[in-house]
Amino acid sequence: MIKVSETAKKKVIELMAEDGYNPTTDYVRVGVKSGGCSGLSYNLKFDKVALDDDKIFEDNDVKIIVDKKSFLYLIGTTLDFSGGLNGTGFVFNNPNANRTCGCGESFSL
Repeated sequence: MIKVSETAKKKVIELMAEDGYNPTTDYVRVGVKSGGCSGLSYNLKFDKVALDDDKIFEDNDVKIIVDKKSFLYLIGTTLDFSGGLNGTGFVFNNPNANRTCGCGESFSL
């Protein structure tokens, strides 16, 4: 399960509407790929279609899809949004990460 904070929900709905996506029917696709300064990096984009092997979740009125491979790395993660002095953007609070980089966009297990 992937959770979505209230601040992330508001920003997701705002950005989906700006990009021509419908927050009530379309998805946020969350994934993990090789790369980044800690070895793995997060990937976040909007999508209209879930694939057959995707895991589908809904939390805080946000529909999330994750491919099977990425799901193993993301179990228990909370998607948040930060607008503070350290930068603005989505933040992944991942309990599985042993190490994260300074920018928070990559991690290792």
